[in-house]
Amino acid sequence: MTDDAVVAAAKRGDQDAWVALYRAHAGRLVVWLETRSGSDGAVGAEDVAAQAWLTAAQKVRDYDGSADEFGAWLFGIARRIAANVQRRSGRRRTDPVAQTPAGPIDGPEATVPSSVWVRELLSGLTPRERDVVACVDVVGLSVADSATALGLTPVAVRVARHRALRRLRRDARLAAMTVTVG
Repeated sequence: MTDDAVVAAAKRGDQDAWVALYRAHAGRLVVWLETRSGSDGAVGAEDVAAQAWLTAAQKVRDYDGSADEFGAWLFGIARRIAANVQRRSGRRRTDPVAQTPAGPIDGPEATVPSSVWVRELLSGLTPRERDVVACVDVVGLSVADSATALGLTPVAVRVARHRALRRLRRDARLAAMTVTVG
């Protein structure tokens, strides 16, 4: 596969190409990382995303593909970094001192839903289902890109998404019945 113009320019160190890639993927990456469970209180989603961007910049010469497929590659890097953070946090056992309030979202994140609302909605799903729904339905990755990012097959992504959406519909019906009865 050959690189498209944006990726080829990014490999040459073109700042405008990196800005284009960042605008296309940065907001979705942070929102997706915020939906993942088991994060270290001392290391936020923005920290993991920043490390993923640094790693991508270091390894971009090894990447072959289009700017659209770059998101799947970047999300895969972030998934591995988040897993390392989670393993370290189990050994370190840190807890946040205070929860910072969620402020208004500026920049590329403005087109994605509020992370608090998304986190609450996805809390009843299994970790795999949560990751798949966050990739496909929250941040808009394709099934193929989600599979690449999560280290799954496309079939596993479709099955997990189907089960998650069925569970979300069931939970929504139960919540509606509780409100009606209560």
